[in-house]
Amino acid sequence: MSVIAEFTIPADAFALGDTFDRIGEATIEVERLATHSREWIMPFLWVSDCDIDAMAAALESDSSVQEFDLLDQEGAVGYLNIHWAEPVQQLVDEIVNQHGIMQEAQATDGRWFLKLKFVNQTAVKAFQRYFQEKEYTFELQRIYDGTAPREREYDLTKEQREALVVGLDLGYFAVPRDAQIGDLADELGISTNAVSQRLRRATANLTQNTLVVSGERAETASVESDEQE
Repeated sequence: MSVIAEFTIPADAFALGDTFDRIGEATIEVERLATHSREWIMPFLWVSDCDIDAMAAALESDSSVQEFDLLDQEGAVGYLNIHWAEPVQQLVDEIVNQHGIMQEAQATDGRWFLKLKFVNQTAVKAFQRYFQEKEYTFELQRIYDGTAPREREYDLTKEQREALVVGLDLGYFAVPRDAQIGDLADELGISTNAVSQRLRRATANLTQNTLVVSGERAETASVESDEQE
């Protein structure tokens, strides 16, 4: 059974540490990962929430960057093609050698968030053990079944997912709304208060697990059930 593991690692231990030191805040998202080729490791980045010119200037002297091109820019959003220096390439090679597939990579506030897929939990443990021995500073944030239904990846209960889908189908999220919360309650056969709670919890879980980089997620317990509704 495949397993998804989410890790964080300081930028100065992985990539763009010098850039974060110089410009401070920035949000970086890897568009596509092509780890099968050493020449195309995390080749395309979206950069936002920073001065793009300052970012480009910082990249010029970043020890983790061999060369880069600013392919496009619109306001505070830039699109870059980066060729990484050898230490970054080697680290990604080692991740692959430890049977990990990089599915997602983002960085903000000087930390990278990596979502890696492994063939099983034994491979995850071997990955952790290997990098601990190498004294890399990977920190495990979350681990879950890689074949689980999509709602479990986002920490949604079945009831929360149902409330969101019914709301979408009935037009509750349309502007202007085509349905009110009472319509959702009638469709689901529960109280309006229960619908409101499910929607709030579902929205919080979706936001926390899709829009927020792991290192800045609030340390709150996931909602596992709607037993109080």
